[in-house]
Amino acid sequence: MNIIQQLESELGKPADALPKINVGDDVEVDYLIREGDKERIQTFKGLVLAIQGRGIRKTMVVRRIVQGEGVERTFPLHSPRVHDIRVTKRGRVRRSKLFYMRDRVGKSTRTKERLGEKVRAEREAEKARRTAQASQAQDSSNEDGE
Repeated sequence: MNIIQQLESELGKPADALPKINVGDDVEVDYLIREGDKERIQTFKGLVLAIQGRGIRKTMVVRRIVQGEGVERTFPLHSPRVHDIRVTKRGRVRRSKLFYMRDRVGKSTRTKERLGEKVRAEREAEKARRTAQASQAQDSSNEDGE
C-alpha cells in the first residue's frame, strides 16, 4: 500500500461516520470552537456550494446569510474539529460548483429539493446511524457512571 494511502486510512474518519453530501444540499455542520481555554460546539447551517479534493483532503464550502451579509466557510470533512454533519435538505442542481449563488438575493437563492425512493432510503439509513450512535454514547456514559 502507498504510504499516503496508509496515512489517510489511519488519520481519516471512517466512511460510515460521514454522510453522503452533494453540492446543493442544505447542511448543518457542528464545529468545535475554542474560546480562551473553553471549547464548545457551534452549528453552521447553510448551502453546500462546492466540494473539493478527495480522501483525507476532502473539503466543502458552505454558505449562509447572516444579518444580510453572505458568509462562506470551508470545512475539511476529516478534521477532528468537525464534530458532526447533518443533511437537512437534498438539493437538485445541475452544476458541480454553485458560485453563481453569491450574486443572488432572496427567493432566487432557493434550490429545488431532490425527492424519491433513493432519498427516502438515505434518510432512513441516516436516522438508523444516528440512533446507533446515540445508543452507543449512552452505553459508554452508563459504564462511566457505574
